[in-house]
Amino acid sequence: MFYYLFDFLEKMNVPGAGVFHYISFRAALAVFTSLLISLIFGKSLIRMLHRKQVGETIRDLGLEGQNEKAGTPTMGGIIILAAIVIPTLLFARLDNIYIILMLIATLWLGTIGFIDDYIKVFKKNKEGLAGKFKVMGQVGLGLIVGLTMYLNSNVVIREKLNQKTIIENKETNNCRRDANTYFKQKQEKSFKTTIPFVKNNQFDYSWLLKWMGDGYEKYTWLIFIPIVILIVTAVSNGANLTDGLDGLATSTSAVIAATLGLLAWVSGNFIFADYLNIMYIPNTGELAIFISAFVGAAIGFLWYNSYPAQVFMGDTGSLAMGGIIAVFAIIIRKELLIPILCGVFLVENLSVIMQVSYFKYTKKRFGQGKRIFLMSPLHHHFQKKGYHEAKIVQRFFIVGIMLAVLTIVTLKLR
Repeated sequence: MFYYLFDFLEKMNVPGAGVFHYISFRAALAVFTSLLISLIFGKSLIRMLHRKQVGETIRDLGLEGQNEKAGTPTMGGIIILAAIVIPTLLFARLDNIYIILMLIATLWLGTIGFIDDYIKVFKKNKEGLAGKFKVMGQVGLGLIVGLTMYLNSNVVIREKLNQKTIIENKETNNCRRDANTYFKQKQEKSFKTTIPFVKNNQFDYSWLLKWMGDGYEKYTWLIFIPIVILIVTAVSNGANLTDGLDGLATSTSAVIAATLGLLAWVSGNFIFADYLNIMYIPNTGELAIFISAFVGAAIGFLWYNSYPAQVFMGDTGSLAMGGIIAVFAIIIRKELLIPILCGVFLVENLSVIMQVSYFKYTKKRFGQGKRIFLMSPLHHHFQKKGYHEAKIVQRFFIVGIMLAVLTIVTLKLR
């Protein structure tokens, strides 16, 4: 909103109004505003949740310090949602299709998570929203994102010119740098994405349908949309499972978001896209404002969510944060980097799948179920082994940073 106001003021020749055209300036404002909202609004919300006795109901899992968490306010994800949405509305360009998609993803899964928390807290139903409805919501969001990416004419990339043409353009333009020097002028619909550790690090989903013969490209949606649905569902569930210790999901999500912000920035800047030899995606630079608000919201919420937590985010926050990460990665064509970048989420997901599958298999085979881990998700396994909650969170956070560095390294490590 402020962008349009200052754009109008600049046209009226008001001094200094043009500063709002700088993405870096608006991103800095988004971080600062989201921090303020989460810190100030967070304190007020925690007091209100205390007054309304909106406390967490703890299942007895035999974990150390578990009973002390009983009664801690939950549904704190409302803080995160407000600290993301408000700065984005204030400082981002709202006519940008990518910003619109990110706002939809945030509010969509945030609402599903809120309904789940509401049923648990106010209806006193520990099961919350039925799993099938959660999955339907995740699939619905995947369909919206997939169809938008497939059909919207503003979702495009620009292919790089060959080296000979680039040299000729530089000579013609006296080494002047602009996007047309390095990339084709025509913006193209494409279903290419980034694949790590490969020299030509682009992969086209339509290649999977090449066996169909001529015209196979028009059926790419048959592959692309199910993959989008799978990614959205898997990452949002992974974030939800990771939210089991004070500050764990919040801290790891902040690292992931900061990394995605960096990837979006270099993908949307033609100079860095050329230097790193990666895909140039016009108009994704605006996503820096959204992801800056996300990072600020996560860090601000961590002020109250770090051990010992004063508030839990609940599914309101965890489902939304996971969905945001998934959709953001898909938009900037880095979804195949998710297994590396979101390695913590992946391991948490896999630990549950392995535990449940092995237990069912051994029970059917031997009549008695056996376990791989002392408890799943994985962070509870380490709790059972006697590690303090704060130490587990710190070490997972360190692993998250290492995975983020490895993700960035893949831009050049091919």
